[in-house]
Amino acid sequence: MDGRKLIFLACILISTLHVAAIKKSYIVYLGNHAHGSDATIEDYERATNSHYNLLGSYLGSEERARDAIFYSYTKHINGFAARLEEKEAEEIAKHPDVVSVFPNKIYKLHTTRSWSFVDIDNNMPKESGPISSLGRNVIVATLDTGVWPESKSFSDEGMGPVPSKWRGYCQNNTREGVPCNRKLIGAMYFNKGINDLSPDQNRTNSARDEEGHGSHTLSTAAGSFVPGASYFGYANGTARGGSPGAHIAAYKVCWAEGCSDADILAGFDAALHDNVDIISVSLGGASAFIGGTEFLDDSIALGSLHAVSRGVAVVCSAGNAGPDANSVTNVAPWIVTVGASTIDRDFPSSLKLGNKQIIKASSMESKSLPQNKMYPLINSSDAAAPGLNVTLAKICNTSSLDPEKVKGKIVVCMRDMEVARLVKGMTVKDAGGAGMILVNNEYWGDVLYADPHVLPATMISYNDSFALFSYMNSTKKPLANISPQQTRIGTEQAPMMAAFSSRGPSFVTPEILKPDVTAPGVNILAAFSELVSTTGVPEDTRRSPYAFLSGTSMSCPHVSGVAGLLKSENPDWNPSVIKSAIMTTARTKDNKNMPMRDLSTGKEATPFAYGNGHIRPTRAADPGLVYDTTVEDYLKFLCTLGFNSTYLSSFTNKPFTCPSETMKLEDLNYPSISVGALNKTIVVTRRLTNVGPPGTYKVRVEAPPRVHVAVIPRVLTFTKVGQEKTYRVAMMSRIKEEREQGFKFGRLMWSDGKHRVRSAIAVNVVA
Repeated sequence: MDGRKLIFLACILISTLHVAAIKKSYIVYLGNHAHGSDATIEDYERATNSHYNLLGSYLGSEERARDAIFYSYTKHINGFAARLEEKEAEEIAKHPDVVSVFPNKIYKLHTTRSWSFVDIDNNMPKESGPISSLGRNVIVATLDTGVWPESKSFSDEGMGPVPSKWRGYCQNNTREGVPCNRKLIGAMYFNKGINDLSPDQNRTNSARDEEGHGSHTLSTAAGSFVPGASYFGYANGTARGGSPGAHIAAYKVCWAEGCSDADILAGFDAALHDNVDIISVSLGGASAFIGGTEFLDDSIALGSLHAVSRGVAVVCSAGNAGPDANSVTNVAPWIVTVGASTIDRDFPSSLKLGNKQIIKASSMESKSLPQNKMYPLINSSDAAAPGLNVTLAKICNTSSLDPEKVKGKIVVCMRDMEVARLVKGMTVKDAGGAGMILVNNEYWGDVLYADPHVLPATMISYNDSFALFSYMNSTKKPLANISPQQTRIGTEQAPMMAAFSSRGPSFVTPEILKPDVTAPGVNILAAFSELVSTTGVPEDTRRSPYAFLSGTSMSCPHVSGVAGLLKSENPDWNPSVIKSAIMTTARTKDNKNMPMRDLSTGKEATPFAYGNGHIRPTRAADPGLVYDTTVEDYLKFLCTLGFNSTYLSSFTNKPFTCPSETMKLEDLNYPSISVGALNKTIVVTRRLTNVGPPGTYKVRVEAPPRVHVAVIPRVLTFTKVGQEKTYRVAMMSRIKEEREQGFKFGRLMWSDGKHRVRSAIAVNVVA
């Protein structure tokens, strides 16, 4: 064998050894701890030592295990996060006490008018003090990017004492760190998981919010009353959260790069130990396919199941991957999953053309052009920088414009999916442009966004762009001006489903209709970090204590705030009762009494967009009947998915045996009904519990097209609080041709004349 072959083989051997030695961070999940809520320090130490002992048996010594483990979950969640080789992880997964082993992944982060729009303000207690009783004695927590403690939304003026049940604390409780008070009672940070995946020597060891997202979600859920809040004068009014009287705690698990599984699980463990009541989680996988097809391989699903089993409600965002089907995330049935919709507030702007034509536009520009002057118009594709591709100039990519052609002019830029809208404005500003017109392409249609641009700018629809380009082509010297108008309230048809809001059916379990509900998530004003620009554009030097954000991240804390209200008024309500009350009282019509529309299509929206409908907090406070789903119901559901009794017993601290005859997934006692595949017939069972006065409820059904539906019995009589009644829903397919296949939607409603208990129906009819 010649020398070259020897060298080649040696390189292969070295490469193989190197690959085998690569270590990654994994979560080793062991279920529940044997010790209860009254555990001692010794109990926690014993749990940590058991983790060292378990891992040490695979690595050769406990010393190596101590070096490998960077999180030991010791409070409620049993497990640890460690750096392991892939083969080591595979071997550990075979241990009889190990429920699952999965890699540490990164998740992404998916208001003055919004609370009036969902009709809380009109039904608030009238008190003379500076804070309402709404949410009092409840602790609302977020897993997010931390908190900006100086925000007025987190003032403790008028707050009562910290609840005696609180067991948490504030890390870095200093002026420079995160000073706490009677409102903001807890703040912790978790970054060992993200440090392993994305090392950063400059990462701050603090729960202080450096992104703005966490402050926004926390104040939306439970911020105090703040009169005169606005974004540079836009949407001026009183900012507040859904549960303004609640105490709050911030668990920082998300950083600039995202949020890691290991940190998320640590945040859940700490929040449960601290005795919070509601956990709001505005983050998730980038798509339904991230997070796995197994609920026990997903840190959010795992942490939330532990929470729900301890009476803590968990509310999560549905994701921002809409309008694609199967894009919804956080689909575990014990989670409240929230889509995003609009409110009836508009930020209008007018585009005045040189031919005196006026085009309706939308903007939240912070600077205005003088109204007594018309400015030259230029298409960005005609202003490309020397030697640059015209395509880049057309979408106003960074540094794509020629300052000599742009200076002093209003530039027309095309909207696309590559360059952020606000970045386009910065490109025009940097080139010396006087203003910008952002034009929707055919894909975006007539969906307008009011953005806080860095220069005078506005957005027009695809249909209106024809008039603009027709005018520009008709003259050698086109002129225009941009004129902002006052914020308008009550003029917009709303709610409508946001195009970005992720849609069902659930890729994991289509038998559970997700999302569950929708809530305000477009242009929501709430508290923000003053360390960063409100637009996220690095070159933008503006700072504001309040900012507009859009996303299911914004709709999620609206429902968290409502959950806090319900828990405050009904301390004995468990998470499934709270979820049911919110879902079954939701509406599917807009403020014009028309069916909710979908902004992505302009057509009527479906339950795959809005779930059971748009939240109505005051109705949720008096739902009449609820679907009370027990932890045992969830475990039986997991049995059907293939999880065994040994693993599932770890959630209950007592023996649990999967039933010999597995339940149908459709039979989970859920507030909505979804059938993954209806060939001929199916019978679905549900159980209702009375939480209101005695009454007789009659059923009314709007059957899905081509499906026959029969409810047995059709009348339910309840004589006392807590009484349960079971009913069955029989469905039979009536399709005759393959082209009639697919999901069909309907609705079922129980009513005693006062209460209306609604359940959406989704049925996939197959031949």
